[in-house]
Amino acid sequence: MALRKDTANILIIDDEPIIRETLAEFLYHQGFQVITSESGESGLAAARKTPFDVVICDINLPGLDGLEVQERLARISPESRVILITAYATVETAVEAFQQGAADYLMKPIILQEVAGKIQRLLKQIAISRENQWLRRELNMECPDFVVGRSPMMQNATILAKKVGPTPSPVLIVGESGTGKELMARAIHRFAQAAKPTEGRFLVVNCSATPGDQLENQLFGTAEQPGAFQHAGAGTVFLDEIGELPLSIQAKVLRAIEQREIVSSGTNEPIPTEARVVAATQRDLQAEFAAGRFREDLLYRMSTVTIRLPALRDRREDIPELVERLVVKHARTMGKRFSGATREAMELLRKYPWAGNIRELDNTIQRAIILGDGPLIRVNDLPSDVAPQANDPSAVDDLSEAVMRFEKLHIERILRQTPDKKEAAKRLEIGLSSLYRKIEQYGIG
Repeated sequence: MALRKDTANILIIDDEPIIRETLAEFLYHQGFQVITSESGESGLAAARKTPFDVVICDINLPGLDGLEVQERLARISPESRVILITAYATVETAVEAFQQGAADYLMKPIILQEVAGKIQRLLKQIAISRENQWLRRELNMECPDFVVGRSPMMQNATILAKKVGPTPSPVLIVGESGTGKELMARAIHRFAQAAKPTEGRFLVVNCSATPGDQLENQLFGTAEQPGAFQHAGAGTVFLDEIGELPLSIQAKVLRAIEQREIVSSGTNEPIPTEARVVAATQRDLQAEFAAGRFREDLLYRMSTVTIRLPALRDRREDIPELVERLVVKHARTMGKRFSGATREAMELLRKYPWAGNIRELDNTIQRAIILGDGPLIRVNDLPSDVAPQANDPSAVDDLSEAVMRFEKLHIERILRQTPDKKEAAKRLEIGLSSLYRKIEQYGIG
């Protein structure tokens, strides 16, 4: 049955025909589209084909119980809200369901008006969540390539970029390799274009990768071939690693900034330029000046506005958001279903020092998606330098973490001996739903 998009879609999973049919008829007359299933397995199969806004599921089901259905549904359709049906004798189970992510629960005997009220409340939550996602997409459209971050240092850098963007002032971006200096430069260019749309381009010139003569021609052109300052128009010339710029070329860059003109190689005729200069460096330009390798006047001119990008290790609170953005990007590119990382994997990603900063994190996420099966990046998907001795309880001093690692090893050993999950849960003396939860928590493949 094809569900409509103009109303909420509800899935009811219950093995008791009377409850299932009564709920379905009531919700249908309330204006909802309703699908019913008599087992957890068939309900999950329906969820794989159709996105449901709300899933009403009995806890006590034959085969997969309601808690197991809820755990698996979170991976299949993370946006669905789950309401679990429970008897009075299993209120503690309902509390456990809340802890695992259930949105609400119903007690038997079921009061139909109570069902309608709970669904309406959840639909309001869904609407707010979708509106927030839309707003985030709109904000990202303002600068989709920009390095995300809510840390104070990144917020300050972003505010400064927005302020300087619409001005013609040169900008110097300082930060370690891999911190996103080029992305920041592109953000400044985009802010400038948003304020005053032009035909200007964003052109990158790597000062450290091009020999002096070629670099001069690349920047200022020749009698036969225009250079970056001409091609950029009223846009931006981004000088990556300006600290590597030869002294002879530094003087020409200063002229382009101050006099708004350039002279192509092999000519004496000045050419006007509207291009704005944004430069980046991981060097200490003050030290370069003291060593006689950088012009003082260019240093002062470029330092008019300086944006400092922090190392990733200094803004660890931004790592979950960065991981989310990178997972979406690489999963889409590779055509794989990934939505994030397990809690254990995310904690390792947060603790790692990231000497290569965002560039290293980007490579790590890309590798994990290539090797992993999804829908979440697990500890075993991470390289050994990010997760060193991840399975060794003796590798950590914290007692609780050591216990967790031992528990993971123990569960993995039992699962190798007993692949059947129900039998494994019995041997471990835990509930089947608890076993699934631990498998997810520890990223056990």
